[in-house]
Amino acid sequence: MENSENGGVEPKQKNKGKHRKPKPWDDDPNIDRWKIEKFDPSWNEGGMLEVTSFSTLFPQYREKYLQEAWPIVKSALKEYGISCELNLVEGSMTVSTTRKTKDPYIVVKARDLIKLLSRSVPAPQAIKVLNDEMQCDIIKISNLVRNKERFIKRRQRLMGPNSSTLKALEILTGCYILIQGNTVSAMGSFKPLKQVRKIVEDCMQNVMHPIFHIKILMVRKELEKDPTLAHESWDRFLPKFKKKNINQNKVKRKEKRPYTPYPPPPQPSKIDIQLQTGEYFLNDKVKSAKKWQERQEKQTEKTAENKRKREAAFIPPKEPVVQDTKSDDGGKDLAAMAISLKKKAKEYGRQNSAENVNAEAYIAESGEPSKKKSKRKHS
Repeated sequence: MENSENGGVEPKQKNKGKHRKPKPWDDDPNIDRWKIEKFDPSWNEGGMLEVTSFSTLFPQYREKYLQEAWPIVKSALKEYGISCELNLVEGSMTVSTTRKTKDPYIVVKARDLIKLLSRSVPAPQAIKVLNDEMQCDIIKISNLVRNKERFIKRRQRLMGPNSSTLKALEILTGCYILIQGNTVSAMGSFKPLKQVRKIVEDCMQNVMHPIFHIKILMVRKELEKDPTLAHESWDRFLPKFKKKNINQNKVKRKEKRPYTPYPPPPQPSKIDIQLQTGEYFLNDKVKSAKKWQERQEKQTEKTAENKRKREAAFIPPKEPVVQDTKSDDGGKDLAAMAISLKKKAKEYGRQNSAENVNAEAYIAESGEPSKKKSKRKHS
């Protein structure tokens, strides 16, 4: 502490980074600090001092496949000095370090390998996780959705028809994705794995459909080709999707009854009903006789109903009655035709008689008076 001119006390400043000395490779532009260098066994010639082991369980349906593929897994791990064991009795796989193990991180990679094998990833694909550039992520999706039907529906949405959505995600992210049961296994580099986790969680939580994520990834892939947009924000180019609220059928709630401090009246019991009807005081014989009579009545009603049903099959259906309206009209038409024909015959006869009249005979007849008229005159 130092005393100032005003008599105050000033705190002593700490020299930050006093042990930090400039290194010759700090300003070297040829060094890529993000590059993961391959492990060199010369960095750890002494090997591992302690034994580290990891074990995981596997489902019963994977037992047969693991037995067949275990020699491939064993030979792949032997190159890195890792020992592995397959226990079929307990249903577990174990990996552990040995004296030949040089890379201290390879045991963690071996742990990821057996986890992927237990989640139904094929052995040739799972062995790739031992490379330094390859990472894996096992996403648990069972706890994101409670309803089983909704869970199956959203998991199928993530896969798509004929796994088309899953294939599109694999192409755009460059990751291997496998959906098995309650987990999604993904293999790739760090950044694509982060994208895959985001897509899976958004799909299972119904935040965004995987198709919209695919559209965004396609736009990003095109924007990466343009070097002028490397230092600009891409938000103006990315599509924005708004969630539409679909009108769902609301559940009708029961109206609340008005509150009353008094409880509802008690319902009468069987004994109370028997006391009211008088059955309670009857003898057992009378009760049994009454029950038997009721049973007989029900039985007769039932038999009559069954008989009615059986006989209904033999009753012929009523035939539709066709009313012959043409008969009356036909009779009227015939009568009218007969009257008209008589009239025409009379007219035709008169015309013929007028045409065939003899003039001399007509004059002679007209001159002689008729006998009927003369008789009337004499009388």
